[in-house]
Amino acid sequence: MEAAQLVHVHRGKMLESVHKGHIAVVDSDGNLLYQAGNPQQMVYARSSMKPVQAIPLIETGAADFYHFDDADIALCCASHNAEKQHTNRVLSILSRIGLDVKDLQCGTHNPRWEEVYEELIREGKPVTALFNNCSGKHSGMLTTAQHMNETVDDYYKLDHPVQQRILEAISSLAEFPKEKIEIGIDGCGVPVHGMPLDKLAYCYARMANPTGLSNERTTAVKRIAQAMMNAPEMVGGTNRFCTDFMRVAQGRAFGKAGAEAVYCIGDIETGIGIAIKVEDGNGRGTEPVAVEVLKQLNLLTDEQLEQLKGYHYPQLKNCRQETIGQLSPVFQLESAKKHIQ
Repeated sequence: MEAAQLVHVHRGKMLESVHKGHIAVVDSDGNLLYQAGNPQQMVYARSSMKPVQAIPLIETGAADFYHFDDADIALCCASHNAEKQHTNRVLSILSRIGLDVKDLQCGTHNPRWEEVYEELIREGKPVTALFNNCSGKHSGMLTTAQHMNETVDDYYKLDHPVQQRILEAISSLAEFPKEKIEIGIDGCGVPVHGMPLDKLAYCYARMANPTGLSNERTTAVKRIAQAMMNAPEMVGGTNRFCTDFMRVAQGRAFGKAGAEAVYCIGDIETGIGIAIKVEDGNGRGTEPVAVEVLKQLNLLTDEQLEQLKGYHYPQLKNCRQETIGQLSPVFQLESAKKHIQ
């Protein structure tokens, strides 16, 4: 199946660009309900997999042993701005487990939150792994390794028990054999997992409605989803779609962005999972698509949609901050009603 046109980008009255891609909407019984493009498209989940990657943190008992609250768990699922609310909590986690910023193996990049970067420059301080948007996830991985008395200098490698537990959790939740999961390396150095888009949606559906899972896994996925919804500011931060969407959804849904234009949502009330991939990898296309899917599925009220209007129909602005264009979703979900393979 070819990619569907998902978003049109207009500058003035002219159509300037088109974002094509794929959508899968799946229920917790493994039924593909709606689609656009190719719902079986192979994709790397990127950071959209972080909520699933947090499962071993709960199941090993590490989160309880080190007194993790909802904000701690949400941060382990985050691609955060590196605001002080994020970096202070990473430091708190590292302190509790007896480790330091130097133990984070996620590498460095400039903080996403410009004010933090400017402050570092003014104070002559270095950009460290603390400010990496994945430092929360890596702190969670280190926490599991410490709790299980495993080595911490190589926790990011595929053959380490930390990563093998994650691989098992992903395979089990997606009901997709481990040997079929494509393994690459993510931007922060840990393994990244590739699978069909509908299987990724299924992961989120089972987190939203964990029927058929063991008691232990049910407890884990419920706790992770609830933590994200209770502390959405940890998952992204100021002016971030993940955070604003979960605040507006008011406890009925959780969502997580992934690099190269992936977005996933789990809806607690209906037990469905949504997975989106914009084919050109431009993340600006995922937010209009996500809100439009929620609208077409009647998962948000008119008032909630109005609160998310800036993400639904983003305005293009020039360097003078004048509005000169707009992104608009243009797809219509197709009914599927078939079991995913």
